[in-house]
Amino acid sequence: MGILFIVISNYFGVQMPLYVKSTIDNLLLENPIDGIKDALLLSLKIGGVYMLLSLGSGFFLFLTRQTIIIMSRLIEFDLKNEIYTHYQRLDAAFYKKNTTGDLMNRISEDVGQVRMYIGPGLMYTINLVALFGLVIFQMIDISPGLTLFVLIPLPLMSFLIYKVSSKMNQLSTEVQKEQSMMSTIVQETFSGLRVIKAYGKEREMHAKFNDSASFYKKKSMKLVVVNAFFMPTIVFLIGLSTILTIYLGGLKTYDNSISLGGILAFILFVNKLTWPFASVGWVTSIIQRAAASQTRINEFLRTEPSITNPTEVPFNFNGKVEFRNVSFSYPNSGISAINNLSFIINPGETLAIIGRTGSGKSTVINLLMRQFDADSGHILIDDQELKEINLSDFRNQTGIVPQDVFLFSETIADNIRFGSTNLEITQDQIEESAKKAAVYDNIVAFPDKFDTLLGERGVNLSGGQKQRVSIARALIRNPKLLVLDDCLSAVDTETEEKILSNLKNEQNLRSSLIVSHRISSLRNADKIIVIQDGSKVEEGTHNELLARKGQYAEMYIKQLTEESTKADDIDSDSL
Repeated sequence: MGILFIVISNYFGVQMPLYVKSTIDNLLLENPIDGIKDALLLSLKIGGVYMLLSLGSGFFLFLTRQTIIIMSRLIEFDLKNEIYTHYQRLDAAFYKKNTTGDLMNRISEDVGQVRMYIGPGLMYTINLVALFGLVIFQMIDISPGLTLFVLIPLPLMSFLIYKVSSKMNQLSTEVQKEQSMMSTIVQETFSGLRVIKAYGKEREMHAKFNDSASFYKKKSMKLVVVNAFFMPTIVFLIGLSTILTIYLGGLKTYDNSISLGGILAFILFVNKLTWPFASVGWVTSIIQRAAASQTRINEFLRTEPSITNPTEVPFNFNGKVEFRNVSFSYPNSGISAINNLSFIINPGETLAIIGRTGSGKSTVINLLMRQFDADSGHILIDDQELKEINLSDFRNQTGIVPQDVFLFSETIADNIRFGSTNLEITQDQIEESAKKAAVYDNIVAFPDKFDTLLGERGVNLSGGQKQRVSIARALIRNPKLLVLDDCLSAVDTETEEKILSNLKNEQNLRSSLIVSHRISSLRNADKIIVIQDGSKVEEGTHNELLARKGQYAEMYIKQLTEESTKADDIDSDSL
């Protein structure tokens, strides 16, 4: 429809010079003006007809924009949704290799560049082809010879566009890459603003951004220079065509091969081609930018997740988890995180994992939730291979509280509700989960209680409050497997004991995996394993491990000493 409207709009536009030609020829050769009254009536008639033609052209131009531009917005909508959906399909390994700023740039700036081509770029290109065809047809009809001379500069124009377009493509790609780098710096600055201020690194970060902005400006200016070359060149060549029209047309009037009205129509036709051809440079820039952006988008969309849901067969989890001789190394760094690790969590049991920093505790959780696939060994869920069960169903029956707590910029109630698989969760259930996580009293102390709006990542909550809200979010789905990844580190001992007691009361309802470096968080677990460098070095209950006087007992005595020292410091401060 957009193409049809463009053709109709240009048809009315082409009729305007033809009407001027016939009017002038009629006045000069057939019906000279006789008196002021005739002149006034004729001018009103000419002006009225000319205005009607202009209105017709403008009306269909409006319809053109209402079809092509709206279509481009709809495609932009679909493309952004496609990219966003693809983002959620990709696995953790992809996000370890790509920066947030670059990913943001692909869904915003790159899609915007593609839309500019599909909308304005496509519209002006079709307009040029339609107008050029209609105008050339009429010019040849008036004077084939003059048309040939007038169009001489156009091949030169096409050659210049061809030579410069490759340079524009290269520059457009560089500009987009630098813009992604700027987006990454800004995103990291906003996310780590508190750290930047705490270390007084505002100047260094500003200098880093300024350097990136300078590179972006430098590359953009190169592109601007190339773009700036187009307009004056095209205007000059169109002007040359106008001069040729006047000069050669004037010569042809001597042998009456063209009329004065025909010359004026030629000038109007050439001027009508001025903007479409002048826009060629701008459209070429849009095309090159869009090509560079679409290449980046396609490169991303062609990236397939290494971990996918292998089946749609429903899976009902009964609570048994087994690691059997599992080993894993991170693909990017090659660091061996897990080495021949084996353990079993029976339904209703609580298994605790403890170890020093970097021992591989969190990696166990990543493998269990299939963020990564093990290099060797078997991870069994209810005696079935994790790689063969319905991954979505398994995750929906699991509640995980990560070490790095993430809260959304929504209300506290919305953040807790987020964990539920039931869309019709009630306020009472939200409050009950908050009580189990020992955060209810803190929430009701806020003026807006559960409707308190959180800042980015829950910045207006303390570390312990964020951890407990995250625990409430995991508990509200009544998971069959609860995974706690060192998520009580910012909670005091008394509150920690209260939370663990609440969880202990529901132990028969679920299996649990607790990862921590604090023995107080896991001493009541049914089984405890100690890992070092990804390998299991000890296993047993709290009392059994203390009796062995190994690494676990050593950590226990060290933590008791530290707590005793802190208590003595508090007593001395109070005195």
